[in-house]
Amino acid sequence: MKLEELLNYDDIVVQCHNNPDADAIASGYGVYCYLKSKGKDVRLVYGGSPLISKSNILYLIKVYDIPIDHVMSFTRKPSLLLTCDCQYGNGNVQKFEAETIATIDHHQISGMIPDLSDVRPGMGSCSTIVWDLLRKAQFEIDEKLATILYYGLYMDTNAFADMSHPLDKDMYDLLFAQQDRNIMKRLVNMNITLDEARIAGQAIMGIDYDDEFKFAIVEVAPCDQNLLGLISDFILTVDTVDVSVVYSIVGDGVRLSIRSCESEVKANELARFISTSIGSGGGHINKAGGFLDNGQIDDAVREDELKADNLRSDLVKTIIVGRLTKYFSDTTVIYAGKYAPNFENMTLCERLPRVMGYVIPSQLVPVGTSIIVRTITDDIDTVVNEDTVIMIGTKGRIFLTDLEHFNKTYIPQDCLYTPKVDYFPTIRVNATGASVGLEPFTYSCMMPGGDRVYVRKLNNVTKVFGKMTTTYTKGDPGDYLAIKENEPDDVFIINRDNFKKLYQEI
Repeated sequence: MKLEELLNYDDIVVQCHNNPDADAIASGYGVYCYLKSKGKDVRLVYGGSPLISKSNILYLIKVYDIPIDHVMSFTRKPSLLLTCDCQYGNGNVQKFEAETIATIDHHQISGMIPDLSDVRPGMGSCSTIVWDLLRKAQFEIDEKLATILYYGLYMDTNAFADMSHPLDKDMYDLLFAQQDRNIMKRLVNMNITLDEARIAGQAIMGIDYDDEFKFAIVEVAPCDQNLLGLISDFILTVDTVDVSVVYSIVGDGVRLSIRSCESEVKANELARFISTSIGSGGGHINKAGGFLDNGQIDDAVREDELKADNLRSDLVKTIIVGRLTKYFSDTTVIYAGKYAPNFENMTLCERLPRVMGYVIPSQLVPVGTSIIVRTITDDIDTVVNEDTVIMIGTKGRIFLTDLEHFNKTYIPQDCLYTPKVDYFPTIRVNATGASVGLEPFTYSCMMPGGDRVYVRKLNNVTKVFGKMTTTYTKGDPGDYLAIKENEPDDVFIINRDNFKKLYQEI
C-alpha cells in the first residue's frame, strides 16, 4: 500500500486501538499529518471504555497538541476508516462502520486483512511502517513528527532494545538527530510510576542465578515492557552475571527482556532461541526482547509432558530455564586461528562457480572509520582498512574479506549486483550516525570455483569467530563447518540450504 492510495477518499478516520499507547498514537498521527497536508477531511480517534490515563501519553498529546478524540460512535459513516497499530475486528479495537476499511499494523495477522493495507509483523513498531511510507511518499518529517515517531519506536521496542528489523534501525539512525531531545528526555523519565518502582524492587528480591552458565532469571509482576528492560539492565550490573532474562506473565502470554555482556552470547539470538515455536523474539546483540504466546506454550507443555496442573508461573519458568540451559550446554564455540580440526572426520569438497556482490568501503568512508554493516539478519561491527572488502550474497547476507584474498578468489565484473532481497545492506558510521546504502556501489564478481574446503555436518549449535570480525556466525545442527584446505585458520559456517548450491564433494 502507498499513502497516495488514501487520497482517493475524502471523509477519513484514522483509528488507534483502545486506550492507545505511544506507538499507536505516533503512527496514527503520522498518517493524519500526511492526509491533512493533502487537504483531506481527517480525524484521529480511539474508542473503548478506558480513557487515556498514563502520564507520559497525556504529556505527549499535550506538549504536541495531538488532535486525538475519544469517540464511541460516528454521526455519519466515513468513506475510509484506517486502523493504525491494530487490525479491524480485534478485541482491543472498537468496531465502527465505514464504507472502506484500511489497515497499517506490525502485529501478527489475525482474521481477514483488507485489500488496502500494509501489515508487516517483522517490524518493531507501527511507527516504523508509517515512517517508511512517509519517506516513500517524499513527505517532509519535521522535528515534531520526528520526535513523536521516534518515541513510538522507543516505547514499542523496549527503549530500542528489541529492534530486530533493519528498517527499525534505519529509522532510529535517521530520526536521532531530528528529535527534540528535551522533550524525549522528559518522556523517557516519566515512564515508570511509583507502583512500578515497587514492582521492580519486589522482583529483584526473587532473582535466580545459574552459577555454571552465569545467567540470572527474574519474574516480574505484570507491567510495561519498558520496566522489564530497566530491571534487566540493572541485573546485568551484578559482577557475576553475564546474561539476564527478565519476564512477566501477562494476559495472553509472557513478555521477555534479555541482556548480554558476553561476546559469545548475542541477546537477540538468545531471544529467538527461547521463543522458538512458542512465540517471537529479536533485538540487538546486547539487548533484546520477545513474547511467548499462551496457546503455543500450552502446546509445548504437552509436548514436553509437563504436568498440566502446575501453576502457570511454574510452567513458564520451567520452559525458560530449560531452554536457557540447553542453549548454553549444547553450544560449541570456535575461534578461527585457535581451532585444531580433525580432518579425518571431514569431507573434502570443491566450490562451484557463483556470482556475488562486493563493495570496497574505503571508497565510501575514510580509512580507519568505525562502521556497522547492517544486514537483514544482523549488524556487524568493523573498522575500515584500505583493503577491506564487503562481500554480499543472494539473500543480502554479508561477510568481510581483504583485497588480497578477493583478488585471488574473485573476478570483478563491470555491472551492478542486483539480487532480489527484502533489505539491501547499508553501512552506518558510528561517530556521526551517517548511513550509506550499499546498493548503488555494489558490483558483481564471479567466484570461479575450484577452491577446496573440508566440511563437517554440525550435530549441535556452533559459533565461529572469524578472522576479521569481533562477533560470531552461528551454525545450527545440519549446517556445515568449513575450513579451507590451504588456509586452516579460515573457518566458517555454510548454511545447509546453500551447501549443495555452493559445493560438491570430491
